Amino acid sequence: MASPDQILKQFADQALACEHLGSPFTARICRATARVIDERTQFGRRILNWDGDPYADNVALRAAGGLHALARSNWEPALTSVYPLNDVSEHTLGIAIRDTLTRHDRFLADRLSSPPQTNEVARSAIILGAMLSVAEVTGQPLEIFEIGASAGLNLGFDGYRYALGEGRGWGDRGAPLTLECEWRGSLPSLVAPLTVLGRHGCDLQPIDPDLVADRERLLSFVWADQTHRLDRLDTALKLAAAAHRQVDRGDAAEWLEQKFAVPQQPGVTRVLFHSIVWQYLPKATQDRISALLHRLGQSASLEAPLAHIAIEADSTPSKGARIDMTFWPTGTRLTLGRGDFHGRWADWA
Repeated sequence: MASPDQILKQFADQALACEHLGSPFTARICRATARVIDERTQFGRRILNWDGDPYADNVALRAAGGLHALARSNWEPALTSVYPLNDVSEHTLGIAIRDTLTRHDRFLADRLSSPPQTNEVARSAIILGAMLSVAEVTGQPLEIFEIGASAGLNLGFDGYRYALGEGRGWGDRGAPLTLECEWRGSLPSLVAPLTVLGRHGCDLQPIDPDLVADRERLLSFVWADQTHRLDRLDTALKLAAAAHRQVDRGDAAEWLEQKFAVPQQPGVTRVLFHSIVWQYLPKATQDRISALLHRLGQSASLEAPLAHIAIEADSTPSKGARIDMTFWPTGTRLTLGRGDFHGRWADWA
């Protein structure tokens, strides 16, 4: 169990990360929450006695998500009134949070059980780059598998339009959602033959885009002052609902073992991908997935290849996520580049 000082440091560090990623309001929420919580509320006790790693579990964003959900619900007008588009001080936020806890302590304490789920659809630009790289290498259609898929928004990456800077774009010009990404460095081939024959997703707590409560839970984890992200996510959720895209509920390792037990179709490349998920998986689950990929890699062939795309934080999170691709049967591993956690930019190697 972490000490209260370690937990409060996680709130402070997350506040700095929010400022770096363009959300000064969420930074103030993190600092104000850390300042007002104490042992007198369930919410405060649960945070200050957190049973786990506060960084891996990201307690600060769990708390911020609960507060945002309550503000969006309009059950607590006084809290709603201090959220964007209103601009208030950190001190005023602290007063509103403390006051809200007198009426909604149980709700906020319960919401701490939900790990942050953002399903940042703008990461699809980075996923597109990686998938184009796979398609260029194999020349085959793809069957894709995503762990930590949430609502499955990035499973539909090829249905969006992309503006990649300097007049470069990809996808249907009439697509209902256009994602803008500042693309630095080289580009993968935008004319690589990209066809997705199958889409599969898994999450411990999948989001059903058809359900209002599920959509609101996902929207609550988007930082409240980033209205462009909220609007973008709302559009993507509507598209996913229209496509009736569903994500399976289950443990990532067990799910992958079951999915990959089904014989691979010759002439089709299987691709496992995930973005900002690995850090939330238990070590045993990570090891189980790594062992599975090792076994599958040994049996892969040029006729039935396998690729693994990992868009994950490393030891330099200030530089965004690292984008790695491993390809079998050769076992070649490449770092394709780095990308912003919210998909604002990609720096391709």
